[in-house]
Order: sequence, then C-alpha cells, then structure tokens
Amino acid sequence: MRGRRVVGLDDEVFDVDGLTEGDRRQLVGEAALLASLQRGRTGRMADIVSTIQAEQDRVIRARLAGILVVQGGPGTGKTVAALHRAAYLLYTHRRVLERRGVLVVGPNPAFLRYVGNVLPSLGETDVVMRTVGELFPGVEAAARDPHAVATAKGSTRMVDLVGAAVRDRQRSPLRAFGEADLRVETDAGTLVVPGDVCRHVLETTRNLRLPHNTARKYLVNTLLSELARDESRRLGRPVADEDLPHVGARLWQEEPVQHALDALWPDLTPERLLRDLYADGEALRRVGAEAGVANAERLARPAGAPWTVEDVPLLDEAADLLGRDDSHLRAHQRRRDAEREAEVRYAQGVLDLTGLTEDPREGLDARLLADRHRDTGPDLSTADRAGTDREWAYGHVIVDEAQELSPMAWRTVMRRVPTRSLTVVGDVAQTGSAAGTGSWEAALKPYAPDRLHVEHLRVNYRTPAPIMAVAADVLRVAAPGQEVPESVRADGDAPVRCGSRTPRTCPRWSPRSGRPSARAASRSSPPTPPWPRWLARCPVCRRTRRATPPGTPWWC
Repeated sequence: MRGRRVVGLDDEVFDVDGLTEGDRRQLVGEAALLASLQRGRTGRMADIVSTIQAEQDRVIRARLAGILVVQGGPGTGKTVAALHRAAYLLYTHRRVLERRGVLVVGPNPAFLRYVGNVLPSLGETDVVMRTVGELFPGVEAAARDPHAVATAKGSTRMVDLVGAAVRDRQRSPLRAFGEADLRVETDAGTLVVPGDVCRHVLETTRNLRLPHNTARKYLVNTLLSELARDESRRLGRPVADEDLPHVGARLWQEEPVQHALDALWPDLTPERLLRDLYADGEALRRVGAEAGVANAERLARPAGAPWTVEDVPLLDEAADLLGRDDSHLRAHQRRRDAEREAEVRYAQGVLDLTGLTEDPREGLDARLLADRHRDTGPDLSTADRAGTDREWAYGHVIVDEAQELSPMAWRTVMRRVPTRSLTVVGDVAQTGSAAGTGSWEAALKPYAPDRLHVEHLRVNYRTPAPIMAVAADVLRVAAPGQEVPESVRADGDAPVRCGSRTPRTCPRWSPRSGRPSARAASRSSPPTPPWPRWLARCPVCRRTRRATPPGTPWWC
C-alpha cells in the first residue's frame, strides 16, 4: 500500500502442501514461485523447497545482536529473506527498533522503490531507505567516478588525506598573509598580535583534540582578547580581564576582524572543505604528501562538479573531523526554555484568575495547560527524524549488494549503528566495484571481531540450470573459494559461445537486441577464454572494460 493506493500484491504461504489446485493458480509473488517448484513433485524437489525455507528461516530469525552476513549466489533469495528479516525484527524487538529505527542501504533507487513496495506489504512502514550516495543528509549523489579515482576514494588512506586537508586549513599568519604577526585594520587603527603569541594559540587549539569547528571557538575568543588588549594599549584605556570578552565581541562585529580570523581557522562545512580541496591541485599535492597518498592530484576536478557516490563517505569522514560549533544551538535552546517558562507562568496566572486549582489526579497543572497551547510543529515519525540526522544511531541496519561497498563506505555505515547490529546481504563473487569487498571477514571483522556470523544460501530457485552451468565455470576461475549454488530449474537454452573479440563482429550477433541470437544460443556451448566483450569484467584479473583504453583488450 502507498497511502490508499495498492501498488503490488505478494502472497505469504505457510503451508504449500495444504493448497488446492485453484489456490495455487491464484498465488502471486514469491509464493507462486515456491509453489510451482513443489507442484506435483516429490522426493528431491520437495527436499529442495524444504531446504530453501529452512535456509531463509535461519536468516529471518537470527538474533538481533551482531553482524549477520547472508552470502548467496544469484537467485538464492537473499534480498527477500533480508526484507522478511526486517519485518520480523521490527515485530519481535518493537520496543527497541521503534525508538531507534531501521536503516536499509540499497545499491540504487530502483532497489529502494522495490523495498518501498515490499516492506509495507509486510506491515512495516517506519524504515529509512537510502543508497550509499544518499547517506549524507543534503546530498543525493548518483554519478560515479572513473575506476582509478573510485579505487583511491574507497581506500582507508582517505582517512589520513581528509585529516590532512582539515589541518591544512588551520594556518599561521605567515601562511595566511605572508608575515609572522597578525595585523588587522579596525576603526581604532591597525591592531597587532605578535607571531609568537599566534603560534602559541594555534598549537594550544590543536592540542585540545577537539573537532575543528568546536576548537575554533577557543582560537577566535583568545585572539579577540589579544586584539582587545592591543586596542586598549593604543587608545590608552586600560581594560580589566573580565571586560576583555565584551571588547572582543565588539571587535568581532568589524568585517576585517572576521576575515582575518577566518583566514587562520575558518568555520568549515564538509562540502566546502572537499570542494576547495578538489579545485586546488597544489593543495591536493601538499595534503597528499602529508597523508602519504601518492598521485592525490588525480582527485582534482572543477569547483562546480556534482558530487559522486564515492564522495559521500569522504563527506561523512570530514563531518566527523570538523564537528560543529553548537553555540548558536545552545543559545536557541536557552531562548526556547525561557519562552516556555514564561508560558508556564502565564498558564498559572490563568488558573489563579479562573479559580481553578492544580489537581494532579485530574492531570491539570500549569505546565500541561501551557503545553496544550504550544505549537511544537508537525509530529515526526522515527524515520522522518532519523533520515535528516547524520548522527542518528539506528537500532539495526540492512545492507543489500553489500559486496559493492568500499572500506570508506563501510566506515560511513558503521557510524550509523554503534551497536553493530547489521544484516549484510551480498555475494563477494559478484563484486563489480573497483573498491568493493572481496572478503566478508576482511571488511567486517575490524568492526565486530567476535560478533560476525555468516549464513549461506545454497539453492538457486530462479536462474535456469544451463545459465548457472556457465556462471559456475566463470566462478571457479574468478573466485575458486566460493560455493556454486544449486540451480533447481532445468528448463532454458544454453547461452552462446562466440570466439569474436568484439560483439558486433560475431556472426551470431543480433543487431536488434544487442545480444547473440536465440537460434545461435540454442546450439552453442558455454563460453571459454578468451571471454567475449559483453562480459562486464575479466573473471581472472577482475579488470573492467570501462577501466581500459578503447581498442585494447580488457581481459587476461
């Protein structure tokens, strides 16, 4: 359901054997597929259906704590099992997850639209759904970086590079203005803070070990006090130490003072930090050298370029290092608290004037009366609040096609679930991203060394056996350690084998479909090396066709 409109139907059958023939014909969705597999069959096929149900049941009912990895080849029902698990957890652990929410991370918007149809049909609507490119609030990235850039941005070396970029914006007067002393033109004349004082303030601010924007408040206030002292000396008006903050606040209203202090330690957003860095090749080389990242200048791009999916984890990393100066938020909260107290006093006056008295048994008191007449805005669900809050801690996270996540993307996901309660769904043998996952243990054990559990789905009930036979040959070469799922559908034609190195020179190529013709497919054997160009990636070296220059072989 979407509002009052039905967007899809999917039957949930608990006892396939108990259905009549008429009931079977009316089934839709996964239930229809399972029923057709078992229909009129006994022995091996009945055992296979029981295996599918048992494997998926283990996934669905696994405990909430820890990281559950659902490893399965194509057609094994990984995604469906994960979504049923989401509904099961939301029902079984309602008190925890209703308060903290569930985040579903999918590979693309089409998948999220599918999830948006499935979860409501399972009775759950309060779930946040995002792609990796949407995990940073305010950014919806869909573009992808080239192979080499994506690999670089996906590496954990970017942690050091982003940290070096933040430190690069914390500058002495010598770096910012070309002279050791800080000189600022004000209404009272040129005010000066000696270079050694500036260096001491800068080092002290860094040693606070606070996020950049949080520490900035100390640096600004300290230098404003120094400027206030110099102003008092120039004007011959001694100022007591307790009055320095007031003089500094007045100086802060002058634009030259703000510009000078911003040049030393600017108030940065993650977006501004990365945009400025990408647009400055010299800064990239300088920051890359400090972080030990070779060829960092390849990340350079024009200032107005759109964000890419690979940028989002770097934005999230930058947000962690920058923090935010919450002084204005605290001031706003103080104003709201003062307004509420005034409203409570007014409500108490109303009670006194009308002769009504507070009666806790009837729930009547001044605060309750004030709250009834206070406009707090629209009521927001957990999903609404969580979706706009980067620091929200979810009760559980489900990641589909998780093998595509880079190490930096995993850092972004893990920040959103401090309890390390995740369901990770994927197949490392199908990794297509240059910076993707090759091993669940290598990717996830650093985050939960003793709470990582892998469940395998071994039955493929979607892909026909002739197709899986070819895929199995590729899998044995590309990922020898991975188990080939058993395909239960025997129907279908074998795929084409063509020795041509380009699709359109293949005599069996169908120009209309862009694929080998069906007639050729029916009389051809499975492909063997050299692999045809319509394969997306070489199964041996895992190099992609997109990552190689035109006209050169992209396979081993």
